[in-house]
Amino acid sequence: MNFKNVSTLVAALLLSPTVIADSVSIPYAGFYERLKQVNKNNYQLVEIAFSVPKTDNCKMLSGNITTEKDEFPLTFDKQQRLYLPYDAQLKSDRGLLNIEVKGDASQCGVAMQVRAKTTQQEYKHDTLIAVKNDMDALLDGQQGFPMKYFRKPISGLTFSFAESEQFVTVEIDGKTQAIKNQLQLTSEQLQNLQILKFNVKPSIVSPYVL
Repeated sequence: MNFKNVSTLVAALLLSPTVIADSVSIPYAGFYERLKQVNKNNYQLVEIAFSVPKTDNCKMLSGNITTEKDEFPLTFDKQQRLYLPYDAQLKSDRGLLNIEVKGDASQCGVAMQVRAKTTQQEYKHDTLIAVKNDMDALLDGQQGFPMKYFRKPISGLTFSFAESEQFVTVEIDGKTQAIKNQLQLTSEQLQNLQILKFNVKPSIVSPYVL
């Protein structure tokens, strides 16, 4: 079986997992290199999130991180986001992420997403622009030579809401509208607005890519 690598944004994770039954082992080194770029530049507003997209055929049961001598727990949440340590020793010791899933492991994947560290119910113009700029800078750091010189800037920001929310009220500079699940604002729209308000906080703020 092949454990497919997928990405919700720009470039897929280039990992080479080994699958046994309904479990998968993935080298920690690939995650470390991406975390290194984030930590080196100390981004204040954005981060990288790794996850195993949840489907009927891919439900995480358990996980750990192992080396030849040690074993550590792998932390993940209900949305199957992986909370990974930034640890040079784990890379040096050739650590492995071991994930057990319920379902068909060949239908699973590991996704990488750039997102805001926190979300707010109200945003001012300067904050939105700063978040977008940090996302662009982080993505530039993730691109290897020479591709970084050909990457287009992101097209704006995407505000995602929990599926349990029926409708979300959005107010942009005093004008109100109702949306379902997601709002996407282009760079031009972000540049022109002054105040953005929601009746509930977004669950995720991520790049909008055309």
